[in-house]
Amino acid sequence: MYIRQGVLFSFEDALKMQPKSRLKIILSTLDWQPVLDKLTESGVPDRGRIGYHYCALLNALVAMRLENMNGFTHLVYRLTYDPVLRFDCGFELFGRAPCVATFSRFYVKLAQSGALELLFKVLVEKAEEMGLIDTSAVAIDSTKVEAYEKSVPKKNIDQDGKKADWGIKTDTNGNPVKWYGYKLHAACDVRSGLPLAIHISPASTHDREAIDNLLEDLNQNIKNKPSYYVMDAAYDAKEVYDLVCREYKAQAIIPLNRRNAKQPEAGFDWDGTPVCSAGYRMVYWGSSNGKNKFRCPHILGKCDCPFGSSWCSESNYGLVVKTSVKENPRLFNAPHRGTKNWNKLYNLRTFIERCFARLKENLGLETGLKLGKYDKVKTHVYLCAITMYAAVIAVNQHRAKPHRLAG
Repeated sequence: MYIRQGVLFSFEDALKMQPKSRLKIILSTLDWQPVLDKLTESGVPDRGRIGYHYCALLNALVAMRLENMNGFTHLVYRLTYDPVLRFDCGFELFGRAPCVATFSRFYVKLAQSGALELLFKVLVEKAEEMGLIDTSAVAIDSTKVEAYEKSVPKKNIDQDGKKADWGIKTDTNGNPVKWYGYKLHAACDVRSGLPLAIHISPASTHDREAIDNLLEDLNQNIKNKPSYYVMDAAYDAKEVYDLVCREYKAQAIIPLNRRNAKQPEAGFDWDGTPVCSAGYRMVYWGSSNGKNKFRCPHILGKCDCPFGSSWCSESNYGLVVKTSVKENPRLFNAPHRGTKNWNKLYNLRTFIERCFARLKENLGLETGLKLGKYDKVKTHVYLCAITMYAAVIAVNQHRAKPHRLAG
């Protein structure tokens, strides 16, 4: 049986609210003014007569994601036969609900304006101010997003960075999974599981190729910079460690990918542990200011060296070797790779998996809209993330000011 780890500020708490009051509370946390300003100045013309206020249409899109509806047809049906939903979204109670074409045209305008990216950043800042996210460590990974358009043979794809193509990943059972579409790269908070930065790329893009843009967006969205970036072995590359260490002054927590790995440097084991002249692995003795300390294993009783401790050092303390993360960020980690503290940090990576699960299972990331084009897919992902933020913020504002829910 799969049991989810509990968190302080759970998105699932919002789903437990009474349906009649949940949408109204969540929508009250959203300020659509930045989006309205962006839509107005975007210069994208409206095709056809809309006749509905943008706020009402935006509220309906959030309601569609919150209720995990399968497309605009489902949304229009709900708005037509559910007067409470129609009223909460801002439409006239006895008026006519927008048609599918109205939402489709508006979605095109919304996608071309890029307005939701701005709102997403505002919500991240608001959550940080409320203390809902802890940016001392972030988890990073990617997941597949299928494109609902006619697939093209790989050799015929003229890639410009915004076209769907073929990708392949390995699932939890080690089986290859192939799909046609895009890849969602995300960095999430390890306290609440909320996404802090989002980047969309073609499916064939390797995780390491998207890390530059993702980390840049992440550090623009938050004020307090992370000390640890937790990633899986797919990011095990020298350029990733160098980027995190030298550009962002932080530590990358990544397991070593032993496949196609080179021989370790002379005097060190494969995980960066120094090896004494007698061939024994030295004992980790703590880290400070980006430097790890190792001591003689014979002195500490970890081995019975035939040469004794005097072979390496005349001191009763035994041989001491120190390694610096700045010298080789991939080989040397602080805390040292494989220690209890390092494993504790790496275990935080599960938060990104929980974030993806919420986006897919509760908010319809894969099934909510059948989209193919890059801008629409990107807008759909941001809409799911915005809905998640609005729900978490609403829950915690409700906790701060307890009152009886209506309905």
